[in-house]
Amino acid sequence: MREGIHPEYRKTVFIDANTGKEFITRTTKASNEKRTIGGEEHQVITLEITSDTHPFWTGKIHHLDTAGRIDRFNKRFGGQIVGGKRKTTRKVAASTEETEE
Repeated sequence: MREGIHPEYRKTVFIDANTGKEFITRTTKASNEKRTIGGEEHQVITLEITSDTHPFWTGKIHHLDTAGRIDRFNKRFGGQIVGGKRKTTRKVAASTEETEE
């Protein structure tokens, strides 16, 4: 690497703010807080979300449906989609409506 063009690469402890789990790694991000672990000085960075608490990695993904889009989709196409293709029941449904009138 050429001298003087790259940021300083430091040993860092990332702490999950929710669980308190610590991850020791290296980063270019700077921090004023320091901690000595195993005789070496590491800087400390606190994070709100890490792989320990992220919904994707914990399996607790929640789908927010404020507009009711999922319900409308299921109401409209719920029983008509099979294996990625739509059944051809729309013509049958249209002809049964005409006979009922």
